[in-house]
Amino acid sequence: MTSTEPKTGREVRAHHVAGLVFLKELVFVVVGAIIVSSLLRAFVGQMFIIPSDSMQNTLLQGDRVVVQKITDFHRGNVVVFKDPADWLGDEPTEDPTVKDRILEFIGVPTASSPGHLIKRVIGMPGDTVVCCDDSGRVTVNGQALDETSYLYTAPDGVQVAPSDVKFTVVVPRDRIFVMGDHRDLSADSRCHLSDVSTQGRGQTAFVPVSDVVGPAFAIVSPFDRATRLRIPATFADVPAPSEPAPERGEIEPAGVSC
Repeated sequence: MTSTEPKTGREVRAHHVAGLVFLKELVFVVVGAIIVSSLLRAFVGQMFIIPSDSMQNTLLQGDRVVVQKITDFHRGNVVVFKDPADWLGDEPTEDPTVKDRILEFIGVPTASSPGHLIKRVIGMPGDTVVCCDDSGRVTVNGQALDETSYLYTAPDGVQVAPSDVKFTVVVPRDRIFVMGDHRDLSADSRCHLSDVSTQGRGQTAFVPVSDVVGPAFAIVSPFDRATRLRIPATFADVPAPSEPAPERGEIEPAGVSC
């Protein structure tokens, strides 16, 4: 039989204390989880939302990718990097809401995350990147790339050309040369080879290594597209550069651009 007697003052106080202890422990757990998540984001990995179609069909707009911060990147890696020199221009962005700021603080990306791009590394410091050889392929240090495994292929089966822009570049020290997988929709390094800046004409085409957040490790959302992102086999055949990386990037012909 359930007692209907009123609780004593001691029982009420004990119940109140137990509730405060639970709330205190809950706060510690939540705060601890936020701190751990923030540390992981700062030093281990971070998620980003793909904002455009420039990496189709490897990455689609709206995909969420995990970027590693504790590993080096290499030729062929897909990397996230900070906008090196106003590549994004006046691209409109929405002001983040309070909810957006909280989610981004704990490592969950929102559509408002601005100022970053994602491309594939084609040339590392010292590499000579040429478009194109007699077969229309991009070469790196004289080795032709077979890019058919990742370049965008339209629904009708036609694959985009490796590049309609003809160029020869030598990547400078501490910089990389990047291109999108959908070459017709990617305003990548090729499109900034004639940009004028205080660094010198065309130098902003080469992304500072210090601006690279890290290599994209995997697609984690949507779940039906979840997969590991690997370096295409063709990059294993690229030899090391024969000369040390120059201080400034070398570009031929002068003034080339998209």
